Amino acid sequence: MLYLLLFIPPLILGALGQMWVKRAFADGSKVHAATGMTGAQVARRMLESGGLDVGIDSIGGSLSDHYDPRAKVMRLSQPVGNSDTIAAVAVAAHETGHAFQDARRESMFRMRGSLAPAVGFASQAWFPLAMIGFFAQASGLILVGAAIFAVTVVFQLVTLPVEFGASRRAMQMLGAQGILMPEELPVARKVLTAAALTYVIGTLIAVYQLAILLLQSRN
Repeated sequence: MLYLLLFIPPLILGALGQMWVKRAFADGSKVHAATGMTGAQVARRMLESGGLDVGIDSIGGSLSDHYDPRAKVMRLSQPVGNSDTIAAVAVAAHETGHAFQDARRESMFRMRGSLAPAVGFASQAWFPLAMIGFFAQASGLILVGAAIFAVTVVFQLVTLPVEFGASRRAMQMLGAQGILMPEELPVARKVLTAAALTYVIGTLIAVYQLAILLLQSRN
């Protein structure tokens, strides 16, 4: 029962969020930017405008784009880096926003980075403890699992302003630098809003799972 409560509702909610972001990206991929600039070209232009020394690499997959603050490299997938669609431009600009957050040493961005190793451990450790505690009827073990999982919740909460901040900077630069025309900006905003929703859903799921663990530890 604990397993079902912890994972079935989050799986459904997460799937719905992924469907929305994929649909928004697909819709934005049908419209080509008037400037004809690819995602990689947009990222390079933005980086140079801020004097940032950041590399741009190509990676496989779809929507696997990310900025690596340790290597100072932006990794863009083929559908983003090599495409001139508004969806590609929006995603590339968003990842560039993270590069600016890193360069300006923004507190939330740095905090998320510092939490990453602990989250890696917590994501592996909390579930075995919680399940052992559930089957052994040991509320103390479930509570320990909940305490470890709380690190993930904090990480999700910190991630929200980081992701929203990157999208806000992306939209500002896309308009100010004339990379997208005024009539194209709403399409880019729709793509970035859908992507942001996945982080909101991730946070809600983490809070929900923590609440289930805490309630189970008291029963």
